[in-house]
Amino acid sequence: MKKHSARVAPLSACNSPVLTLTKVEGEERPRDSPGPAEAQAPAGVETGGRASRRCWTCSRAQLKKIFWGVAVVLCVCSSWAGSTQLAKLTFRKFDAPFTLTWFATNWNFLFFPLYYVGHVCKSAEKQSVKQRYRECCRFFGDNGLTLKVFFTKAAPFGVLWTLTNYLYLHAIKKINTTDVSVLFCCNKAFVFLLSWIVLRDRFMGVRIVAAILAIAGIVMMTYADGFHSHSVIGIALVVASASMSALYKVLFKLLLGSAKFGEAALFLSILGVFNILFITCIPIILYFTKVEYWSSFDDIPWGNLCGFSVLLLTFNIVLNFGIAVTYPTLMSLGIVLSVPVNAVIDHYTSQIVFNGVRVIAIIIIGLGFLLLLLPEEWDVWLIKLLTRLKVRKKEEPAEGAADLSSGPQSKNRRARPSFAR
Repeated sequence: MKKHSARVAPLSACNSPVLTLTKVEGEERPRDSPGPAEAQAPAGVETGGRASRRCWTCSRAQLKKIFWGVAVVLCVCSSWAGSTQLAKLTFRKFDAPFTLTWFATNWNFLFFPLYYVGHVCKSAEKQSVKQRYRECCRFFGDNGLTLKVFFTKAAPFGVLWTLTNYLYLHAIKKINTTDVSVLFCCNKAFVFLLSWIVLRDRFMGVRIVAAILAIAGIVMMTYADGFHSHSVIGIALVVASASMSALYKVLFKLLLGSAKFGEAALFLSILGVFNILFITCIPIILYFTKVEYWSSFDDIPWGNLCGFSVLLLTFNIVLNFGIAVTYPTLMSLGIVLSVPVNAVIDHYTSQIVFNGVRVIAIIIIGLGFLLLLLPEEWDVWLIKLLTRLKVRKKEEPAEGAADLSSGPQSKNRRARPSFAR
Protein backbone atom coordinates (compact mmCIF):
# COMPACT_ATOMS: atom_id res chain seq x y z
CA MET A 1 0.00 0.00 0.00
CA LYS A 2 1.34 3.40 -0.98
CA LYS A 3 0.13 6.87 -0.23
CA HIS A 4 -0.33 9.40 -3.05
CA SER A 5 -0.92 13.10 -2.35
CA ALA A 6 -3.46 14.75 -4.67
CA ARG A 7 -1.94 18.03 -5.81
CA VAL A 8 -3.09 20.50 -8.41
CA ALA A 9 -0.18 21.99 -10.31
CA PRO A 10 0.13 25.78 -10.58
CA LEU A 11 -2.38 27.14 -13.07
CA SER A 12 -2.10 30.32 -15.08
CA ALA A 13 -5.79 31.00 -15.64
CA CYS A 14 -6.12 28.77 -18.68
CA ASN A 15 -2.90 30.01 -20.31
CA SER A 16 -3.86 33.66 -19.80
CA PRO A 17 -0.78 35.92 -19.41
CA VAL A 18 -2.56 38.19 -16.92
CA LEU A 19 -3.86 36.15 -14.02
CA THR A 20 -2.01 33.36 -12.20
CA LEU A 21 -3.46 31.02 -9.64
CA THR A 22 -1.44 29.54 -6.81
CA LYS A 23 -1.34 25.79 -6.34
CA VAL A 24 -3.82 24.09 -4.07
CA GLU A 25 -2.69 21.34 -1.75
CA GLY A 26 -5.03 18.38 -1.58
CA GLU A 27 -5.58 15.93 1.24
CA GLU A 28 -3.51 12.74 1.39
CA ARG A 29 -5.62 9.65 0.83
CA PRO A 30 -4.41 6.00 1.06
CA ARG A 31 -4.99 4.18 -2.21
CA ASP A 32 -4.16 0.81 -3.70
CA SER A 33 -1.35 0.75 -6.21
CA PRO A 34 -3.14 0.96 -9.53
CA GLY A 35 -1.87 -0.19 -12.86
CA PRO A 36 -0.22 2.23 -15.27
CA ALA A 37 -3.48 3.12 -17.03
CA GLU A 38 -5.41 3.58 -13.76
CA ALA A 39 -2.69 5.76 -12.26
CA GLN A 40 -2.93 8.37 -15.02
CA ALA A 41 -6.65 8.56 -15.74
CA PRO A 42 -8.09 9.55 -12.30
CA ALA A 43 -5.28 12.03 -11.63
CA GLY A 44 -5.82 13.67 -15.00
CA VAL A 45 -9.58 13.88 -14.51
CA GLU A 46 -9.24 15.31 -11.00
CA THR A 47 -6.61 17.84 -12.00
CA GLY A 48 -8.55 18.86 -15.09
CA GLY A 49 -11.76 19.20 -13.10
CA ARG A 50 -10.19 21.42 -10.46
CA ALA A 51 -8.42 23.45 -13.11
CA SER A 52 -11.61 24.04 -15.08
CA ARG A 53 -13.57 24.98 -11.95
CA ARG A 54 -10.85 27.37 -10.80
CA CYS A 55 -10.58 28.89 -14.28
CA TRP A 56 -14.39 29.25 -14.49
CA THR A 57 -14.50 30.99 -11.09
CA CYS A 58 -11.64 33.28 -12.10
CA SER A 59 -13.19 34.14 -15.43
CA ARG A 60 -16.56 34.87 -13.81
CA ALA A 61 -14.92 37.25 -11.33
CA GLN A 62 -13.05 38.96 -14.15
CA LEU A 63 -16.16 39.24 -16.31
CA LYS A 64 -18.12 40.70 -13.40
CA LYS A 65 -15.44 43.31 -12.76
CA ILE A 66 -15.23 44.17 -16.47
CA PHE A 67 -19.03 44.45 -16.65
CA TRP A 68 -19.05 46.85 -13.72
CA GLY A 69 -16.15 48.68 -15.34
CA VAL A 70 -18.16 49.27 -18.53
CA ALA A 71 -21.08 50.52 -16.44
CA VAL A 72 -18.79 52.85 -14.47
CA VAL A 73 -17.16 54.16 -17.67
CA LEU A 74 -20.57 54.95 -19.16
CA CYS A 75 -21.68 56.62 -15.92
CA VAL A 76 -18.51 58.75 -15.65
CA CYS A 77 -18.64 59.70 -19.33
CA SER A 78 -22.35 60.59 -19.35
CA SER A 79 -22.31 62.49 -16.04
CA TRP A 80 -19.18 64.52 -16.93
CA ALA A 81 -20.30 65.32 -20.47
CA GLY A 82 -23.88 65.95 -19.29
CA SER A 83 -22.82 68.37 -16.54
CA THR A 84 -20.57 70.25 -18.99
CA GLN A 85 -23.33 70.61 -21.59
CA LEU A 86 -25.94 71.53 -18.99
CA ALA A 87 -23.65 74.23 -17.58
CA LYS A 88 -23.27 75.68 -21.08
CA LEU A 89 -27.05 75.66 -21.46
CA THR A 90 -27.56 77.25 -18.05
CA PHE A 91 -25.32 80.22 -18.84
CA ARG A 92 -27.67 81.26 -21.63
CA LYS A 93 -30.28 82.14 -19.00
CA PHE A 94 -28.21 82.47 -15.83
CA ASP A 95 -24.80 84.08 -16.32
CA ALA A 96 -23.36 83.38 -12.87
CA PRO A 97 -20.54 80.78 -12.90
CA PHE A 98 -19.43 81.36 -9.30
CA THR A 99 -22.98 81.13 -7.95
CA LEU A 100 -23.42 77.89 -9.90
CA THR A 101 -20.16 76.59 -8.43
CA TRP A 102 -21.27 77.48 -4.91
CA PHE A 103 -24.70 75.90 -5.40
CA ALA A 104 -23.27 72.62 -6.76
CA THR A 105 -20.56 72.39 -4.08
CA ASN A 106 -23.20 72.61 -1.34
CA TRP A 107 -24.42 69.20 -2.50
CA ASN A 108 -21.13 67.67 -1.30
CA PHE A 109 -22.76 67.59 2.12
CA LEU A 110 -24.68 64.51 0.93
CA PHE A 111 -21.57 62.34 0.55
CA PHE A 112 -21.39 61.04 4.12
CA PRO A 113 -25.17 60.47 4.52
CA LEU A 114 -25.21 58.50 1.26
CA TYR A 115 -22.17 56.53 2.37
CA TYR A 116 -23.83 55.71 5.71
CA VAL A 117 -26.95 54.46 3.93
CA GLY A 118 -24.74 52.14 1.89
CA HIS A 119 -22.93 51.05 5.07
CA VAL A 120 -26.22 50.13 6.76
CA CYS A 121 -27.41 48.19 3.71
CA LYS A 122 -24.20 46.26 3.03
CA SER A 123 -22.13 45.99 6.20
CA ALA A 124 -22.56 42.97 8.48
CA GLU A 125 -21.50 44.96 11.58
CA LYS A 126 -23.79 47.97 11.57
CA GLN A 127 -22.76 51.05 13.54
CA SER A 128 -24.65 54.13 14.59
CA VAL A 129 -24.05 57.42 12.80
CA LYS A 130 -22.08 58.75 15.76
CA GLN A 131 -19.87 55.64 15.97
CA ARG A 132 -19.19 55.66 12.25
CA TYR A 133 -18.46 59.39 12.32
CA ARG A 134 -15.95 59.02 15.16
CA GLU A 135 -14.22 56.14 13.42
CA CYS A 136 -13.90 58.10 10.18
CA CYS A 137 -12.61 61.15 12.08
CA ARG A 138 -9.47 59.18 12.99
CA PHE A 139 -8.36 59.96 9.48
CA PHE A 140 -7.52 63.49 10.68
CA GLY A 141 -5.42 62.30 13.63
CA ASP A 142 -5.79 61.01 17.16
CA ASN A 143 -7.82 64.03 18.25
CA GLY A 144 -10.27 63.71 15.37
CA LEU A 145 -11.79 66.69 13.62
CA THR A 146 -10.85 69.71 15.71
CA LEU A 147 -11.18 73.38 14.80
CA LYS A 148 -7.46 73.56 14.06
CA VAL A 149 -7.64 70.51 11.78
CA PHE A 150 -10.67 71.98 10.02
CA PHE A 151 -8.84 75.18 9.07
CA THR A 152 -5.44 73.60 8.33
CA LYS A 153 -6.41 70.35 6.58
CA ALA A 154 -9.91 70.92 5.21
CA ALA A 155 -10.24 74.63 4.41
CA PRO A 156 -7.35 74.75 1.87
CA PHE A 157 -8.91 71.89 -0.07
CA GLY A 158 -12.27 73.64 0.03
CA VAL A 159 -10.68 76.68 -1.61
CA LEU A 160 -8.96 74.52 -4.25
CA TRP A 161 -12.21 72.66 -4.94
CA THR A 162 -14.08 75.93 -5.48
CA LEU A 163 -11.34 77.39 -7.70
CA THR A 164 -11.17 74.24 -9.83
CA ASN A 165 -14.90 74.20 -10.54
CA TYR A 166 -15.24 77.98 -10.95
CA LEU A 167 -12.38 78.25 -13.45
CA TYR A 168 -13.78 75.28 -15.40
CA LEU A 169 -17.27 76.78 -15.56
CA HIS A 170 -15.96 80.23 -16.41
CA ALA A 171 -13.99 78.71 -19.30
CA ILE A 172 -17.21 77.16 -20.67
CA LYS A 173 -18.48 80.72 -21.17
CA LYS A 174 -15.46 81.61 -23.31
CA ILE A 175 -14.85 78.54 -25.51
CA ASN A 176 -16.73 75.45 -26.66
CA THR A 177 -17.22 72.45 -24.40
CA THR A 178 -15.08 70.16 -26.60
CA ASP A 179 -11.98 72.28 -26.06
CA VAL A 180 -12.76 72.64 -22.36
CA SER A 181 -13.17 68.91 -21.78
CA VAL A 182 -10.05 67.89 -23.73
CA LEU A 183 -7.86 70.56 -22.13
CA PHE A 184 -8.98 69.52 -18.66
CA CYS A 185 -7.58 66.04 -19.42
CA CYS A 186 -4.14 67.65 -19.06
CA ASN A 187 -4.61 67.63 -15.28
CA LYS A 188 -3.29 64.06 -15.20
CA ALA A 189 -0.01 65.25 -16.73
CA PHE A 190 0.17 68.06 -14.16
CA VAL A 191 -0.43 65.52 -11.37
CA PHE A 192 2.54 63.48 -12.58
CA LEU A 193 4.83 66.51 -12.79
CA LEU A 194 3.86 67.76 -9.33
CA SER A 195 4.16 64.27 -7.84
CA TRP A 196 7.59 63.87 -9.37
CA ILE A 197 8.75 67.23 -7.96
CA VAL A 198 6.96 67.35 -4.60
CA LEU A 199 6.36 63.71 -3.66
CA ARG A 200 9.54 62.36 -5.29
CA ASP A 201 7.56 59.74 -7.18
CA ARG A 202 9.30 57.32 -9.51
CA PHE A 203 10.59 58.84 -12.74
CA MET A 204 8.99 57.32 -15.84
CA GLY A 205 10.10 58.30 -19.32
CA VAL A 206 6.74 57.45 -20.87
CA ARG A 207 4.99 59.87 -18.52
CA ILE A 208 7.43 62.63 -19.39
CA VAL A 209 6.52 62.02 -23.02
CA ALA A 210 2.83 62.21 -22.05
CA ALA A 211 3.39 65.53 -20.27
CA ILE A 212 5.17 66.92 -23.35
CA LEU A 213 2.25 65.78 -25.52
CA ALA A 214 -0.18 67.53 -23.19
CA ILE A 215 1.75 70.81 -23.37
CA ALA A 216 2.04 70.52 -27.16
CA GLY A 217 -1.71 69.91 -27.35
CA ILE A 218 -2.41 73.05 -25.34
CA VAL A 219 -0.26 75.14 -27.69
CA MET A 220 -1.90 73.63 -30.78
CA MET A 221 -5.37 74.17 -29.33
CA THR A 222 -4.52 77.84 -28.84
CA TYR A 223 -3.26 78.04 -32.41
CA ALA A 224 -6.43 76.38 -33.77
CA ASP A 225 -8.48 79.56 -33.14
CA GLY A 226 -5.77 81.94 -34.31
CA PHE A 227 -4.69 83.24 -30.87
CA HIS A 228 -7.81 85.36 -30.42
CA SER A 229 -8.06 86.98 -27.00
CA HIS A 230 -11.40 85.30 -26.26
CA SER A 231 -10.09 81.79 -26.92
CA VAL A 232 -6.73 82.43 -25.22
CA ILE A 233 -8.49 83.53 -22.03
CA GLY A 234 -10.75 80.46 -22.14
CA ILE A 235 -7.81 78.10 -22.66
CA ALA A 236 -5.89 79.79 -19.84
CA LEU A 237 -8.88 79.32 -17.53
CA VAL A 238 -9.13 75.59 -18.31
CA VAL A 239 -5.39 75.07 -17.85
CA ALA A 240 -5.61 76.92 -14.51
CA SER A 241 -8.55 74.69 -13.51
CA ALA A 242 -6.56 71.56 -14.41
CA SER A 243 -3.61 72.91 -12.40
CA MET A 244 -5.81 73.51 -9.34
CA SER A 245 -7.17 69.97 -9.66
CA ALA A 246 -3.63 68.55 -9.83
CA LEU A 247 -2.54 70.65 -6.83
CA TYR A 248 -5.57 69.39 -4.88
CA LYS A 249 -4.66 65.74 -5.54
CA VAL A 250 -0.95 66.11 -4.79
CA LEU A 251 -1.51 68.10 -1.58
CA PHE A 252 -4.10 65.58 -0.43
CA LYS A 253 -1.57 62.78 -0.83
CA LEU A 254 1.16 64.85 0.83
CA LEU A 255 -0.83 66.07 3.86
CA LEU A 256 -3.46 63.37 4.38
CA GLY A 257 -2.22 60.31 2.51
CA SER A 258 -4.78 57.74 1.36
CA ALA A 259 -8.34 57.51 2.66
CA LYS A 260 -10.85 54.71 3.02
CA PHE A 261 -14.35 55.04 1.59
CA GLY A 262 -15.91 56.36 4.79
CA GLU A 263 -13.06 58.77 5.41
CA ALA A 264 -13.26 60.10 1.84
CA ALA A 265 -17.04 60.56 2.15
CA LEU A 266 -16.64 62.44 5.43
CA PHE A 267 -13.90 64.64 3.96
CA LEU A 268 -16.03 65.60 0.94
CA SER A 269 -19.00 66.35 3.22
CA ILE A 270 -16.74 68.61 5.29
CA LEU A 271 -15.86 70.48 2.08
CA GLY A 272 -19.59 71.04 1.56
CA VAL A 273 -19.92 72.39 5.10
CA PHE A 274 -16.94 74.69 4.56
CA ASN A 275 -18.55 75.95 1.37
CA ILE A 276 -21.83 76.74 3.15
CA LEU A 277 -20.17 78.48 6.09
CA PHE A 278 -17.39 80.48 4.44
CA ILE A 279 -18.03 80.74 0.69
CA THR A 280 -21.68 81.82 0.86
CA CYS A 281 -20.68 85.45 1.36
CA ILE A 282 -18.96 85.62 -2.06
CA PRO A 283 -22.08 85.03 -4.23
CA ILE A 284 -23.91 87.58 -2.08
CA ILE A 285 -21.17 90.17 -2.67
CA LEU A 286 -21.16 89.39 -6.42
CA TYR A 287 -24.94 89.82 -6.52
CA PHE A 288 -25.01 93.23 -4.84
CA THR A 289 -22.05 94.48 -6.87
CA LYS A 290 -23.94 93.26 -9.97
CA VAL A 291 -21.01 91.16 -11.17
CA GLU A 292 -23.34 88.15 -11.12
CA TYR A 293 -26.80 89.67 -11.07
CA TRP A 294 -30.29 88.36 -11.81
CA SER A 295 -33.45 90.40 -11.70
CA SER A 296 -35.60 88.03 -9.66
CA PHE A 297 -35.36 84.54 -8.22
CA ASP A 298 -38.16 83.45 -10.55
CA ASP A 299 -35.78 83.94 -13.48
CA ILE A 300 -33.29 81.44 -12.10
CA PRO A 301 -33.49 78.10 -14.03
CA TRP A 302 -33.70 75.93 -10.92
CA GLY A 303 -34.12 72.79 -13.00
CA ASN A 304 -30.81 73.37 -14.75
CA LEU A 305 -29.04 74.21 -11.50
CA CYS A 306 -30.32 71.10 -9.74
CA GLY A 307 -29.66 68.92 -12.78
CA PHE A 308 -26.08 70.17 -13.02
CA SER A 309 -25.56 69.59 -9.29
CA VAL A 310 -26.95 66.05 -9.45
CA LEU A 311 -24.76 65.16 -12.44
CA LEU A 312 -21.66 66.60 -10.79
CA LEU A 313 -22.45 64.77 -7.54
CA THR A 314 -22.93 61.52 -9.47
CA PHE A 315 -19.64 62.04 -11.27
CA ASN A 316 -17.73 62.57 -8.01
CA ILE A 317 -19.42 59.62 -6.29
CA VAL A 318 -18.60 57.21 -9.12
CA LEU A 319 -15.06 58.56 -9.51
CA ASN A 320 -14.29 58.29 -5.78
CA PHE A 321 -16.06 55.02 -4.95
CA GLY A 322 -16.13 53.17 -8.27
CA ILE A 323 -12.82 51.52 -7.38
CA ALA A 324 -14.81 49.19 -5.12
CA VAL A 325 -16.31 47.39 -8.13
CA THR A 326 -13.84 47.85 -11.00
CA TYR A 327 -10.36 48.90 -12.08
CA PRO A 328 -9.22 52.54 -11.61
CA THR A 329 -7.97 52.69 -15.21
CA LEU A 330 -11.47 52.05 -16.57
CA MET A 331 -12.86 54.93 -14.50
CA SER A 332 -10.26 57.30 -15.94
CA LEU A 333 -11.24 56.23 -19.45
CA GLY A 334 -14.70 57.69 -18.85
CA ILE A 335 -13.22 61.20 -18.62
CA VAL A 336 -11.36 61.02 -21.93
CA LEU A 337 -14.36 59.37 -23.63
CA SER A 338 -16.46 62.41 -22.74
CA VAL A 339 -14.42 64.41 -25.29
CA PRO A 340 -15.93 62.76 -28.41
CA VAL A 341 -19.37 62.95 -26.79
CA ASN A 342 -19.00 66.71 -26.32
CA ALA A 343 -17.59 67.00 -29.85
CA VAL A 344 -20.65 65.33 -31.37
CA ILE A 345 -23.02 67.53 -29.34
CA ASP A 346 -21.07 70.69 -30.24
CA HIS A 347 -21.11 69.72 -33.91
CA TYR A 348 -24.92 69.82 -33.96
CA THR A 349 -25.59 72.58 -31.43
CA SER A 350 -22.82 75.16 -32.02
CA GLN A 351 -20.67 76.61 -34.78
CA ILE A 352 -17.46 74.80 -33.86
CA VAL A 353 -15.00 74.21 -36.72
CA PHE A 354 -13.01 70.98 -36.49
CA ASN A 355 -10.00 72.04 -38.53
CA GLY A 356 -6.88 69.92 -38.85
CA VAL A 357 -4.99 71.66 -36.03
CA ARG A 358 -7.85 71.21 -33.55
CA VAL A 359 -8.28 67.51 -34.40
CA ILE A 360 -4.53 66.86 -34.06
CA ALA A 361 -4.47 68.71 -30.72
CA ILE A 362 -7.37 66.58 -29.42
CA ILE A 363 -5.63 63.38 -30.54
CA ILE A 364 -2.29 64.42 -28.99
CA ILE A 365 -3.84 65.30 -25.61
CA GLY A 366 -5.91 62.10 -25.65
CA LEU A 367 -2.80 60.03 -26.45
CA GLY A 368 -0.91 61.69 -23.61
CA PHE A 369 -3.79 60.94 -21.24
CA LEU A 370 -3.79 57.26 -22.26
CA LEU A 371 -0.02 57.01 -21.79
CA LEU A 372 -0.44 58.29 -18.24
CA LEU A 373 -2.84 55.42 -17.53
CA LEU A 374 -0.04 52.87 -18.02
CA PRO A 375 0.94 51.23 -14.70
CA GLU A 376 4.40 51.72 -13.26
CA GLU A 377 5.44 48.15 -14.09
CA TRP A 378 4.14 48.25 -17.67
CA ASP A 379 7.60 47.71 -19.14
CA VAL A 380 8.13 44.56 -17.02
CA TRP A 381 4.76 43.18 -18.12
CA LEU A 382 5.56 43.94 -21.74
CA ILE A 383 8.92 42.14 -21.53
CA LYS A 384 7.27 39.10 -19.92
CA LEU A 385 4.58 39.04 -22.60
CA LEU A 386 7.15 39.25 -25.43
CA THR A 387 9.23 36.52 -23.77
CA ARG A 388 6.23 34.19 -23.59
CA LEU A 389 5.39 34.85 -27.23
CA LYS A 390 8.97 34.00 -28.25
CA VAL A 391 8.88 30.77 -26.23
CA ARG A 392 5.63 29.73 -27.86
CA LYS A 393 7.03 30.42 -31.34
CA LYS A 394 10.06 28.25 -30.56
CA GLU A 395 7.86 25.44 -29.22
CA GLU A 396 5.64 25.30 -32.31
CA PRO A 397 8.43 24.30 -34.80
CA ALA A 398 9.75 21.77 -32.28
CA GLU A 399 6.31 20.17 -31.97
CA GLY A 400 5.95 20.11 -35.76
CA ALA A 401 9.33 18.40 -36.15
CA ALA A 402 8.38 15.87 -33.48
CA ASP A 403 5.16 15.05 -35.37
CA LEU A 404 7.08 14.55 -38.63
CA SER A 405 9.65 12.30 -36.99
CA SER A 406 7.02 10.20 -35.25
CA GLY A 407 5.07 9.72 -38.48
CA PRO A 408 7.37 7.14 -40.22
CA GLN A 409 8.00 5.34 -36.94
CA SER A 410 4.31 4.81 -36.37
CA LYS A 411 3.93 3.51 -39.91
CA ASN A 412 6.83 1.06 -39.43
CA ARG A 413 5.34 -0.12 -36.15
CA ARG A 414 2.03 -0.78 -37.82
CA ALA A 415 3.75 -2.62 -40.67
CA ARG A 416 5.85 -5.01 -38.51
CA PRO A 417 3.02 -7.37 -37.43
CA SER A 418 2.08 -8.03 -41.06
CA PHE A 419 5.69 -8.98 -41.94
CA ALA A 420 5.92 -11.22 -38.87
CA ARG A 421 3.05 -13.23 -40.16
